[in-house]
Amino acid sequence: MFLSPRHAEIIQMAKDSGRVLVDELATHFGVTPQTIRKDLNDLCDQRLLSRIHGGALFPSGIENVEYEARRKIAAEEKEAIGRAAARLIPDKASLFINIGTTTEAVSKALLDHTGLMVITNNINVANRMRVYPEIEVVISGGVVRGSDGGIVGEAAVDFIKQFKVDYAVIGTSAIDEDGGLLDFDFREVKVAQAIIANARHVILVADATKFERMAPVRIGHLSQVDTFITDRCNSEEIRRICREAEVQLIETSL
Repeated sequence: MFLSPRHAEIIQMAKDSGRVLVDELATHFGVTPQTIRKDLNDLCDQRLLSRIHGGALFPSGIENVEYEARRKIAAEEKEAIGRAAARLIPDKASLFINIGTTTEAVSKALLDHTGLMVITNNINVANRMRVYPEIEVVISGGVVRGSDGGIVGEAAVDFIKQFKVDYAVIGTSAIDEDGGLLDFDFREVKVAQAIIANARHVILVADATKFERMAPVRIGHLSQVDTFITDRCNSEEIRRICREAEVQLIETSL
C-alpha cells in the first residue's frame, strides 16, 4: 500500500501517541485543517486510522497503546471523570481501584478523602495514595506488568476474592456498541471480573474515545455496572442499555 510521506508520518504519530488531532497536525505540517481532515478521512477509509471528533485514533484491535501515550489521550476529560467519580465515594469507604489511566485519575481526585481503605492491583495508584496517612492502601500480589505497573494473574484474582467492598472503580479499553466491555490482556480481565463480583457498587470510568476502539477480550457488560461516568456519550444504543439496566449515566461535559 502506497502512502505519501505526510500520510506515513501521520500514521507514525498516531501509533506513538495513540491519537492525532486536526489542529495539531495542521500546525505541524503547515497546512490547513481542511487538508488534514481529508488526509484523515483517506487514512480512515483505508482502515489505517479510526476517526474521532477532532482527530483520529490508531486502531489496534489486538494490542493496547503504550502507557505514556494512553495517559495523554483525553487527559483533561479523564481528570473531569476522576473528579466526578470521587464525588460519589464518601469518606470511610472501602473500594477497589483497577488498572488504567482513567482509574488513576480517580485515585488522584480521592486524595482529599479520609478514612478510605483502597485495595488495588495498580502500582501507580498505590504509589500515589500510600503517602496519605488518612488512606489505607492494600496492594494485591501477582505478576507486575512492566509496561504500566498493572498487577495481573491468578494470584491477583485470589487476593481480590478475599474482600467485599463498598465501591469498585474500573476502566475498560473499549466499549462495544452492544454494551460489551473489552480489554487486551486476558489476565487483567480475570482480575476485573473478580473486582466486579466483589463490590456492592461498581463505577465504570471511560472517556469517549473508548467508543471508537476495539479490543479482543470481554470483561463483561455495561449492564453489570451501577454507574457509568464518561465525558460524553453520543451512542443512543448505549444510552438505551443504561436506561434499561438502570445504570446511572454521568456525562462530565454537559
